[in-house]
Amino acid sequence: MAEFRPGSFNMIPPVIKNLVIINALVFFAQMTFGNSSAFNIDNLFALHDIHSVYFKPYQVITYMFLHGGFQHIFFNMFALWMFGSVLENLWGAKRFLIFYIACGVGAAILHLIILYYEMAPIMEYVRHSFSFEQQQELIYSDRFKVNVGTVGASGAIFGCLAAFGYLFPNSYIYLYFFFPMKVKWFVLLYAGMELYLGVANSAGDNVAHWAHLGGALVGFVMVWYWNRTNRRTFY
Repeated sequence: MAEFRPGSFNMIPPVIKNLVIINALVFFAQMTFGNSSAFNIDNLFALHDIHSVYFKPYQVITYMFLHGGFQHIFFNMFALWMFGSVLENLWGAKRFLIFYIACGVGAAILHLIILYYEMAPIMEYVRHSFSFEQQQELIYSDRFKVNVGTVGASGAIFGCLAAFGYLFPNSYIYLYFFFPMKVKWFVLLYAGMELYLGVANSAGDNVAHWAHLGGALVGFVMVWYWNRTNRRTFY
C-alpha cells in the first residue's frame, strides 16, 4: 500500500472548516427559532417530496445544511472531517467543494425519485377519499406524511466515504476505535446495509437510505472519472 503524502496537510482545511461552521450556525438557528408558524425553517429549507406544497427546487442544496438533533450533526461533522479533510488536502479546496455539493445534490435527486413513487399512492388515496376542503386542510398539515422534510449532510458525506474507499482501499478504519477494518470492506458492507434497509423500508425507519446510496454513487462515479487516467494509483 502506497503512503499518502500530500504536499501540505491541514488538519482542518478551509472548505471543511467553513462547512462545519455553516452547519453549526444553521443548527443554532434551528434550535433558536424552532419551527414557528411565522418562520418554519424545515418547511422552507428541508427537502420535501415533489407532491408536497412545501417543495422548492433550491431544497436539493439547502437540506444538507440542516440537522435533526445534536447527535445527528455531531456524527455527520465528525465523518466529514475524518474523510473529507484527506480528500480536500489531496484535491484542493475548489475541486472538493464541487465534489461535496454534487454528492449532496445527487443524494437529493435519488431520494426524490424514490420518494415520488412511495408517496404517489398516498396522494391518489387522498384525492379520491377526501372532500376538497379536507384535502386543503391535509396538504398543509406538517403531520401529513408527504410534508415530512429530509435533512442532513449524510448524502454528501457518503460521497466522501465512497471516494475515500476508492482512493485508499487498503487503509484501515477503526470501528468503535478498537476494531481495525480495511476501508474497502467497510464501504462495501455499509453500502450493502443501506441497500438492504432501503429496499426493506421498515415501518418507523426515518433514515434516508436511498439518499445515502445516491451520494455514494455520485461520489464513486466522480472520483472514478477524475482518476480514470491514473487507475494504478491506490494509496
